[in-house]
Amino acid sequence: MQDLEFSEIVELICKEDGRFDRKAYTFIRQALDSTVKDLKKKQPERTEKSQHVSGAELLHGVRTFALDQYGPLAKTVLNGWGINRCSDFGDIVFNLIEYNVFSKTENDRREDFAEVYDFDEAFVKPFAPARKRRRSLGTA
Repeated sequence: MQDLEFSEIVELICKEDGRFDRKAYTFIRQALDSTVKDLKKKQPERTEKSQHVSGAELLHGVRTFALDQYGPLAKTVLNGWGINRCSDFGDIVFNLIEYNVFSKTENDRREDFAEVYDFDEAFVKPFAPARKRRRSLGTA
């Protein structure tokens, strides 16, 4: 699919469902490509026909991709696009499925994206300073 066609489809989706910024759709597309590439490296037995990515696999790929692209600002960027929880990624994916940009199997459901991880744990905690243990005053 050409980028122009993709952007036109995203435009239509955003007119119907204005919850998410257009950039969120481009991000999901890029994150899916990155996830497929990473899974092929880790699981070379995956064939061209079995490139299907489950909701959980995509969410973990999205997390890795977001941290790689935006570092400590990942959560801020995602929130700015209207993405505040895992199920929002699922809504974006299923919007793209409805327009035949992505495909799904009969087993894929929106619920597959329900709260797989907490956004603070996934996007903030990796950059939080490690807490130092306080020593008791009475010890040497």
